[in-house]
Amino acid sequence: MTDRGRESAATDPEPESAATDPEPESAGTGRLKRRALTVVQWAVALGAFWWVARDVDWTATADQLATVEPWILLAILGVTVLEFGSRFSMWYVLLNAREATPLGTTARIDLVIKFVNHVIPSKAAGHSVAPLVIRHYAETDWSEAVTVAALNTGLYASLYGWVALAGVGLFATRLPNGVLVVIALSTGLYIVAGTVIVLAGRRLELAGSLFTGLERVAAGVPRIGGRLAGLAGKLPSFTEDSAAVFRDLSGRPSVVVPYALGWAGTLMVFPGLRVWLLLTGLGGEFSPAIALPLVLVMAYSVTILPLTPGGVGVAEASATLVFTSLGVAPEVAGAVVLVDRTFGVYLPALLGWIPMTDLDLASLLAGETES
Repeated sequence: MTDRGRESAATDPEPESAATDPEPESAGTGRLKRRALTVVQWAVALGAFWWVARDVDWTATADQLATVEPWILLAILGVTVLEFGSRFSMWYVLLNAREATPLGTTARIDLVIKFVNHVIPSKAAGHSVAPLVIRHYAETDWSEAVTVAALNTGLYASLYGWVALAGVGLFATRLPNGVLVVIALSTGLYIVAGTVIVLAGRRLELAGSLFTGLERVAAGVPRIGGRLAGLAGKLPSFTEDSAAVFRDLSGRPSVVVPYALGWAGTLMVFPGLRVWLLLTGLGGEFSPAIALPLVLVMAYSVTILPLTPGGVGVAEASATLVFTSLGVAPEVAGAVVLVDRTFGVYLPALLGWIPMTDLDLASLLAGETES
């Protein structure tokens, strides 16, 4: 039991009898609310998918894809394979900075986290599971797992926010006001989140308030939220060790630079090449093509908003609106975005289901909260 738990047990009054305790009803109401929220979020996701797909002539698109030159299809597959390698390299760099970790292990960690982020309504709550996944596969101690997960989130959010901001600065005058406001809000959230996490990791006095917020977010995870929040409540007892490791890793160019390169490959270079190849194959045009990576990061930034699990549907709608505003035909933009998201997001999440079948998050959480 943690110090906080011992203090609570010593000072809390005796519980009321089961006959008068209203907690079961409250817990049941909370579950119903979470389920209702999940239903609403998936309804929004499906509605957004429908909005994107309605402008796509799928028969014509299929006929056009059938006439695409084989080298383009092979190039799209090759770029996607390279994107997977780049994705796995981000965790590989962080974990191997502390202890030798095979690439296969980092691949499983990445894929499982990707899967979890698409089945849990809140992306923030999905990320809160990352330390558990790291600890299970990499067999690190809990403090180090928390540190690596926090550093990944801080670096990822910071890079995403500033790159998206560059895209907003470049294309703001060509975007509809509504789209610009939503993207600007998402970009700001990324910058704030990344800044807060990095500062909390490097400055011990800020860590306590950060982990308190994490505890509240974790409580919203369906089914295992209570245990996850209890686990998050243990984090402040690790802050001194975690902060030391965080400062060490975040201050080493041999860690930060390769991570940033892996991030750029995963979020910018390879998706940009894939979209350019798709546009070429489907007869679409975008100018300047070199700006495609910036456009994609900017357009997909809405995934940070807790509207749908993993930004499903909302990201497609946002990116389609951005591309059509920048001159791409609506029927081409919708098809390109859906194919790009399928290869870059949904395929990794689907593959993450395979290692996820060997995990029982509830049991792992129970083991951590009892240890």
